[in-house]
Amino acid sequence: MWGESDINAYTVRPRLVLAPILHSRSYSARVTGYVEGKNVAFEYRWAGGEYNRSQALAADLVRRRVTVIATIGGTPGALAAKASTASIPIVFQIGIDPVQVGLVASLARPGGNLTGVTTLAVEVGAKRLELLRELVPTAKIIALLVNPTNPALSETLSKDVRAVARVTGLELHVLHASTEHDFDTVFGTLHELRAGALVIGTDAFFNSRSEQLAALTLRHAIPAIYQYPEFAAAGGLLSYGSSYAEAHRLVGNYTGRILKGEKPADLPVQQATKVELIINLKTAKALGLTVPDTLLARADEVIE
Repeated sequence: MWGESDINAYTVRPRLVLAPILHSRSYSARVTGYVEGKNVAFEYRWAGGEYNRSQALAADLVRRRVTVIATIGGTPGALAAKASTASIPIVFQIGIDPVQVGLVASLARPGGNLTGVTTLAVEVGAKRLELLRELVPTAKIIALLVNPTNPALSETLSKDVRAVARVTGLELHVLHASTEHDFDTVFGTLHELRAGALVIGTDAFFNSRSEQLAALTLRHAIPAIYQYPEFAAAGGLLSYGSSYAEAHRLVGNYTGRILKGEKPADLPVQQATKVELIINLKTAKALGLTVPDTLLARADEVIE
């Protein structure tokens, strides 16, 4: 699953599409007419959240003269792909305004060789804090975990969450992690701060370690929220964010259309608008928390 591994590129040779968009395979085959092993071939490149590898991976795909590159691992992978080619079509999936980071000229008319899909990673970042506060109203000290090696996303998210914390009278501390070794420091700091809850910022590095982060929050008894369902399924308290299945389908659809001859410059950047709230009731009980009925009623799924 995408949430378990950082997939940074997908390529297509003439008549062959490489798509590491696992949840999009059946959708793309049905809608675009491409079937893996029949008229499409998939190649995969993983950076594992190590963004310094993105450029080399993208360059390798360009050397192979692939037909299409799709990056669904976030902004660093998309920027690396753009820097590697001005001719091969690129379909990206990112959680921030692509105009802001220089990927496209405009959302309606991307221009150049890129188009793609945006998710509500930043837009709902502050909402995650609000949901966590609703479930843990006694928490006055909150931490936000971000990856500093992805500044385009982490800085914008930090700014938005700080603004909400300021208005609601919460004490917010921004913590950093970009390697697994950082996690021990982060959870040690949470203890020192006596933080009552943790918001985990969206990032491909964290995506690939959702289960590990969930286990750590349980071990340290920290109520926490993250974007994707894998976190809640693995024992995290809450997950809230864009549906990656929807985003992957949109990326797969655009890739198929490009293979059929359409140009990225003519395909407006789309936004995945579906959001999902998952509550792990078992974890809430283990943490001694009572989930309000109003919150349960809004959940898309409750894990018991």
